[in-house]
Amino acid sequence: MLGRVNHIAIAVPDLAVATAAYRDTLGAAVSQPQALPEHGVTVVFVELPNTKVELLQPLGQTSPIAAFLEKNPSGGMHHICYEVEDIILARDRLVKAGARVLGDGQPKTGAHGKPVLFLHPKDFFGTLIELEQA
Repeated sequence: MLGRVNHIAIAVPDLAVATAAYRDTLGAAVSQPQALPEHGVTVVFVELPNTKVELLQPLGQTSPIAAFLEKNPSGGMHHICYEVEDIILARDRLVKAGARVLGDGQPKTGAHGKPVLFLHPKDFFGTLIELEQA
């Protein structure tokens, strides 16, 4: 069911500082910031040869990233995103196996314009998992 790792997401308190560190210190190619109001975040993607790193900053007071940063003020790994061929088929299989899909269970459009879902971290050893349709 799982395909390749699409990205690893890191929540950061200051997106400009984090972007500069990846671009200037680590020499990585980075995208322009992209606001995703539906998800409550602004993102920058660090482009790597084999995957991406997504830098996340809260967008608005109700952002789930704001709550994460309250507990982790310096930032930290937020989630890992795996690709799946068919997100509805994957969701149905996971729910049948007892996994909890966050939100209303319906895919939302992610940063790449593709359907995404999030799985409860308590079902996957403390790791928030995002599924993105490839």
